[in-house]
Amino acid sequence: MKCRPCKSGKSNICEALGLERRGVMHSDHTTRFSINGKPIFHYCAVSSFSEYTVVHSGCAVKVSPLAPLDKICLLSCGVAAGLGAAWNVANISKGSTVVIFGLGTVGLSVAQGAKLRGASRIIGVDTNPKKGEKAKAFGITEFLDPNHSDQPIQQVIKHITGGGADYSFECIGDTGMITTALQSCCDGWGMTVTLGVPKVNPEIKAHYSLFLTGRTLKGSLFGGWKPKSDLPSLVDMYAKKEIQLEEFITHNIPFEDINKAFDLMVEGSCLRCVIHMK
Repeated sequence: MKCRPCKSGKSNICEALGLERRGVMHSDHTTRFSINGKPIFHYCAVSSFSEYTVVHSGCAVKVSPLAPLDKICLLSCGVAAGLGAAWNVANISKGSTVVIFGLGTVGLSVAQGAKLRGASRIIGVDTNPKKGEKAKAFGITEFLDPNHSDQPIQQVIKHITGGGADYSFECIGDTGMITTALQSCCDGWGMTVTLGVPKVNPEIKAHYSLFLTGRTLKGSLFGGWKPKSDLPSLVDMYAKKEIQLEEFITHNIPFEDINKAFDLMVEGSCLRCVIHMK
């Protein structure tokens, strides 16, 4: 029998499959791999670096056999999460103003989704100045670097938008930035969507008046998509060139050089590295 969220049609949080954050499997709370007798823990119950993996039938998705796996692998998280946050969670309206904090793959996918929805202004915020020009290819119309501003970035945004953005997206994984994103929204209907996963300080702090004046804060997991039923349609959109995927791939790296991919990620020198097993 399906779980309550699945039957409701209102959520993609399946109780049967779960989302295990402790590095073990949801079903029996153990790992599936070990080395020299020591367990190897999973990340979000995924064993992405195995040559062969057995998965629950609820996690197996049938897609077009013509779809290139080295491209559609980006739909497993980053690109799909950003598009879904823009379309499913925020439901961005035409002519609206959007501000995005963090211009990695997720943030740029939000920008792509906002552009396809007809947003009039898509403001990107990032401390890496190199991302400003590249972001335009994904829909960013204006770039702001907080390090080069004399005012708090939320004040700058409220000034240039005439009171705040219609939508703001936190794509960094910094709970402090969630407050900044909320403050960057307009009164009455401003909506903030948080997509990042914080590494430290998971608690959110915000003044109650931000909500009293009509702002909304929403969380997003995988952009609200239901993988089993929704991923095939995203693959089809890519096949029809309706969404960008390969533009996010900045590096193709063999598995033996996987540590280089992590280095590039830490340095902020890549968007997505595709790891080739052979």
